[in-house]
Amino acid sequence: MYIKRVEGPRAVTLQDGTILTLADLPPKETRRWVASRKAIVIQAVESGLLTRKAALERYALSEEEFDLWSKAIQDHGIDALKVTSLQKYRQL
Repeated sequence: MYIKRVEGPRAVTLQDGTILTLADLPPKETRRWVASRKAIVIQAVESGLLTRKAALERYALSEEEFDLWSKAIQDHGIDALKVTSLQKYRQL
């Protein structure tokens, strides 16, 4: 069996004790971004599984969009990433 060589770690342990691997990340061609997928990408970058640059390239995200997701999680938690909650959390 051939194992593809990748830069950086293949798996990281998050603060809550769960293990996040490259296989847990959303597919590269993801176009429908639900809150859980956004949160996994942010967690991967914060934990060092992916670099910020790699995440932006992999998912064709702008820096502004990534920063908005990150700030929403820091300020209000994962619920702030839901499209239906945007107005509620932007007013705060």
